[in-house]
Amino acid sequence: QMVESGGGLVQAGGSLKLSCTASGFTFRDYPMAWFRQTPGQEREALVYTTRAGLVVWYKDSVKGRFTGSRDNNKQIFSLQMNNLGPGDTAMYYCAARLRYGSSGYVDTDFGYWGQGTRVTVSS
Repeated sequence: QMVESGGGLVQAGGSLKLSCTASGFTFRDYPMAWFRQTPGQEREALVYTTRAGLVVWYKDSVKGRFTGSRDNNKQIFSLQMNNLGPGDTAMYYCAARLRYGSSGYVDTDFGYWGQGTRVTVSS
């Protein structure tokens, strides 16, 4: 499973770096994604990386502000978030892609979820 960390309270315009440490499975065998979720909403994918660490997709609203990266040797998947705004307030999760049931990045295709880390951005 994953253990996410690095969340917290930050002012608008600030930055945070989230980390996700994997255990119990072969991290390098799975593409990975970061998701976020707000109350009453479904989890939405933000960034997707290949097994080798190539970032192949960002959600439009985070392009240019968020950067995903992974270290397969350390089994860590990170998300650098810059220029945060109140709209980024959410619970953030990382997950491994287990299935290819959809053409996009839908949470039902992912597993090994952690407990998430909360990000709160004040205006």
